[in-house]
Amino acid sequence: MICYICPKIIPMIRVYSDFSLKKYNTFNIDSKAKYYFEYTEPEDLAEFLMRNKEWPFWQRLIIGEGSNLLFLNDFDGLVINPNIPGIQVVHEDRNNVWLEAGAGVVWDQLVDFAVFHNWGGIENLSLIPGKVGATAVQNIGAYGMEIQNRIESVSGFDLETLTEYTMEARDCQYAYRDSIFKNQLKDRFIITSVVFKLDKFHEFVLNYGDLKAETEKLGNINLRNIRKAVIGIRESKLPDPKVYGNAGSFFKNPVIESSLAEKLLAENPKMPRYPASEGKTKLAAGWLIEQCDWKGFRRGDAGVHEKQALVLVNYGNATGKEIYDLSKEICQSVQNKFGVELEREVNVIGESK
Repeated sequence: MICYICPKIIPMIRVYSDFSLKKYNTFNIDSKAKYYFEYTEPEDLAEFLMRNKEWPFWQRLIIGEGSNLLFLNDFDGLVINPNIPGIQVVHEDRNNVWLEAGAGVVWDQLVDFAVFHNWGGIENLSLIPGKVGATAVQNIGAYGMEIQNRIESVSGFDLETLTEYTMEARDCQYAYRDSIFKNQLKDRFIITSVVFKLDKFHEFVLNYGDLKAETEKLGNINLRNIRKAVIGIRESKLPDPKVYGNAGSFFKNPVIESSLAEKLLAENPKMPRYPASEGKTKLAAGWLIEQCDWKGFRRGDAGVHEKQALVLVNYGNATGKEIYDLSKEICQSVQNKFGVELEREVNVIGESK
């Protein structure tokens, strides 16, 4: 039996040309889209495509809240925003509950909803910016959790075949901050909803950083206190995009050969590192950047956050190119000092190949 937990909003379709995307990217870059289409009902997309026969010849970009985008210039094509609302229980048994959420649901609202109902498995991912659709694309993770371990299936619309279908999580090719939606299906498969499998009986993940200690300060270890602790930690270290434009972590933590990691550790005994796949070690990109003296750096309105070197910041009117050029300098300095290549987590729009 399907039980609607929160009502859908009034159906809405928005179609614009020369549309400002400043409010649709958390870097607050005033890029414009040649065409912009936003909708709240899955069937609206097919109708839009039928009425606009020239759409296959446009460049296209699928966005949500824009919390992982950096625009270098205007987008000369079609921006599609599947702002589909709604959370519903699609199945439950004694141990688990399966929640389906629309692609346009704000991610942290879903986490708050799950914690309120005492359903576990995503509490460590509190306060991550973005919407539900983006979580399935990016395979978000924090404090020892990755969303791939909670995704049951992803439903959407294929712009190439003009069909709707559902993919099981095992077919989504999830890896560290990666998925099929960032590769073969990039800007082709539009996610409409995601089903998450959550727990009624909890196995807390508290072995990352100070999370356990911060949770214990709040009293009993439970979902609500873990969420409060995560929010407190994130707010103390990360800038609010509503105050200073940013996209959270700009770089991925690099995964390197363990032999190279051992060599670097011998030279840098305090270097943080974490086990990855066999023969691999994950390093902390923020630590590497900080050792290159970038933390707190600022040039004009483009800078590196003073509390977290992983975060690049638009302090006011920086252009996308100014932020991008700064990221290139950071990558080069880490390469020169450690022989480690950093990869951007942020999706750069307009980057020359």
